[in-house]
Amino acid sequence: MLETTIAAIRPPDEAAMAAARELHSRLTKPAGSLGALEELSVRLAGLAGVCPPPLPEPVAVAIFAGDHGVHAQRVSPWPQEVTAQMVGNFLAGGAVVNAFARQAGASVTVVDVGVATPLPVPGESGATILDPSTPRLVAASVRAGTRDLAVTAALTRDETLAAVRTGIRIADELIDAGAGILLTGDMGIANTTPAAALIAAFTGVDPLDATGRGTGIDDPTYAHKVGVVRAALARHTPDPTDPLGVLAAVGGLEHAALAGLILGAAARRTPVLLDGVIAVSAALAAAARLGCSSVTVVARRREAVDELRPVADALGVALTPVDWVDAPRAVAAADVVVSTVPKGVADPLADAVAWPAGAVFFDALYDPWPTPLAASAVAAGLRVASGLDLLLAQAVGQFEQFTGVAAPRAAMAAALAAARAS
Repeated sequence: MLETTIAAIRPPDEAAMAAARELHSRLTKPAGSLGALEELSVRLAGLAGVCPPPLPEPVAVAIFAGDHGVHAQRVSPWPQEVTAQMVGNFLAGGAVVNAFARQAGASVTVVDVGVATPLPVPGESGATILDPSTPRLVAASVRAGTRDLAVTAALTRDETLAAVRTGIRIADELIDAGAGILLTGDMGIANTTPAAALIAAFTGVDPLDATGRGTGIDDPTYAHKVGVVRAALARHTPDPTDPLGVLAAVGGLEHAALAGLILGAAARRTPVLLDGVIAVSAALAAAARLGCSSVTVVARRREAVDELRPVADALGVALTPVDWVDAPRAVAAADVVVSTVPKGVADPLADAVAWPAGAVFFDALYDPWPTPLAASAVAAGLRVASGLDLLLAQAVGQFEQFTGVAAPRAAMAAALAAARAS
């Protein structure tokens, strides 16, 4: 399947791209006034082989979930069981990705490629249907989490290939069901550690430059995490010309499956929107297998811009930052504002932002208060939630589902508010 998929991938259609550029030159607007969108539209035309290209819709989100043996090295403060809990939340429609997907009319498919903890619901079978109202679980577990890459290879070559094939199959199923664009998602506690190892292996950058803070870890944990990545690379000496070998040595099951998704979509000439460092580390593996790439990386945060720049350089693609710190007024049009800024980090946006009336502020970290941005949102009278609220809502929902008894939601909310006030 892998070799057949790669053989089906062709370069962008140069005639369609030339036609798109010529069309832009005839439009009544200043040359280049649409910025990065102009070149993106040219690349979409080259991918589709026609100008103008079809609208990339409907959207299908594919979230690949797996656990990691390197979690034993204490590179993340969160328990491994959170992976399965978050998969349950995706399926219940309670995560941020679900809110965004509903707003955009996107379907959500969750693929278990290696979650270590048993999931609360079985995987579905039958035909793939793009239903924005109902998230879907696909059971495709290769093994219950990877091995500890700090001690041994994370996966065997056969296990890696199985995960890649799963990603290709999911791409085919979603496109056959009518998807016009695929959006990547991932879930796996500690999965930014193998992502950093993959980025360093494929780009040659120092592990310090390839490693991010994940879910807002503190300085000692970050230094330890960089050391784990550095030691793993020294132990395995992965060869970047052998992408399957690199994925097997220091990757993860969701990373391998995402690489397969990207390759499968490329073979079907369907665009993929990459979201986050896990997806772009997988894109490096896909690009290494092809020897070329047509990936556009869009970063959402200043931290992400810094983390992804080595990846963009290695892929030879444009890195288009969308940075609230440089343009705080952009938040004024938002309905939902999501923050991943760690506690104690100076955030110029906290003082500069013009908060939109009636918006919801969500602090993605599990330590809810007080980040500067959260305090600013509270002062502006926004409805505010945190990772703690998300966990409580998930626990309450599961309690009610399994017992049939209504939880005392008002009392719980009052107790949480009192705890924060103190």
